[in-house]
Amino acid sequence: MKPLPTSFYERATLTVARDLLGTRLVRLLNGKRVGGWIVETEAYVGEEDLGCHARAGRTPRTEVMYGPPGRAYVYFNYGMHWLLNVVTEGEGFPAAVLIRAIWPAEGLDVIAARRRGRPRRHWTDGPAKLTQALAIDGTFNRCDLTTTEAGVWIEPGLPIDDENVTKGPRVGLYSVPEPWKSIPWRFRVINPQAVFPPPAEKE
Repeated sequence: MKPLPTSFYERATLTVARDLLGTRLVRLLNGKRVGGWIVETEAYVGEEDLGCHARAGRTPRTEVMYGPPGRAYVYFNYGMHWLLNVVTEGEGFPAAVLIRAIWPAEGLDVIAARRRGRPRRHWTDGPAKLTQALAIDGTFNRCDLTTTEAGVWIEPGLPIDDENVTKGPRVGLYSVPEPWKSIPWRFRVINPQAVFPPPAEKE
């Protein structure tokens, strides 16, 4: 299946964050597809959003957020973890969606090996966990997610009804002032197990 096109990301960030639920994040590792359904996202919108990295303006780190849409913004968090975002809206306006969690769907043996010792329910239920599971690091920063060339992309998936989605505050913005600290820009599929078909391969 072809990756989502640039036009998908060239829209309002909140719309993209909601519509990414149910799409499939895919990583090609040693010729094998590894990935799953996106089940949690967060929106970060513009320099006025004090929870967004772009609050500091245009810097070497945030340059990628200013476009073009559909590029990956991968950064190192707390000196420990890589986090994957996808740039949204038009060039020149800094915005992105953080991919917070996926529901594993393929390459389960690879994910299990890379997340060894963790129960399946915790394989990819956080932004740092999913990048570890899919071997996504800073080398993918600025890569084009609308093609398969870099080995990571997002495909169309299943539509998710609003009744299966919850919204809430973004995670970890402890020192960010209101309203940005509590603004409900996090989107999550309530019960992925009931929404998505079981993976075809054995665990």
